Amino acid sequence: MRIALGLSYNGQAYQGWQSQTSGLTVQDNLEKALTQFTAQRVSTLCAGRTDAGVHALMQVVHFDTDRERDTHSWIRGTNACLPRDIAVQWAINTPDAFHCRACATSRRYAYVLLESAVRPSIDAGRVGWSFRPLDEAAMRQAANYLLGEHDFTSFRASQCQALSPVKTVIAIDFHKRGAYWRIEFEANAFLHHMIRNIMGCLIQIGQGKKPPEWMLEVLAARDRKAAAPTFSPDGLYFLGPRYDARWGMPERTPAYDALP
Repeated sequence: MRIALGLSYNGQAYQGWQSQTSGLTVQDNLEKALTQFTAQRVSTLCAGRTDAGVHALMQVVHFDTDRERDTHSWIRGTNACLPRDIAVQWAINTPDAFHCRACATSRRYAYVLLESAVRPSIDAGRVGWSFRPLDEAAMRQAANYLLGEHDFTSFRASQCQALSPVKTVIAIDFHKRGAYWRIEFEANAFLHHMIRNIMGCLIQIGQGKKPPEWMLEVLAARDRKAAAPTFSPDGLYFLGPRYDARWGMPERTPAYDALP
């Protein structure tokens, strides 16, 4: 039996998604909880790995088990064994053909940014920060240059394991509420640190340090050294993958609308 779970988590306390010998990752905690709940060893796969300090509103995972539980039991039982900053939002019995990573048609992230002369306090670790004012029009113009299929080598971390740097960016949308920015990204797939490196460039452009056209130069360079430094992980949220409707997967969790 194959089970899919929608998971949300605050990434501040974890060394990213992927299991490590330290045991201080989201995957380690989830598999420990599932093993405790089912009384058998459970291994999971996820739709998109997140780095240390990065959060998720709908990480999708799947695993195989011979334990039969109703969907509410999978939610309540697993959550009873998880730390308070990780929670299963939904559970679905899926066909064996479903694969949380391979079946995804696109992936979505949001970066939440505080524009303020004063650093974050109660939302420290959950938002990025720009202490200088930002020019929205310039940032939008720069972001538009990234839409479509491109070689994103300039925005790729040196440790990235992707087979190709060519990705298709479907949308970059800007929303602003008070001092908070929410910039949403959707692509067929993302490279390691790709969004944080794009954010570093957008911030420099928004602060007036570079013109919008500089984004085109960075993209064309295909050289990580041409781009801005990698921006903070604090405000980055994995919104989740999209799937064909035939799989019956939710597209969002309630926390999606709670972000600024």
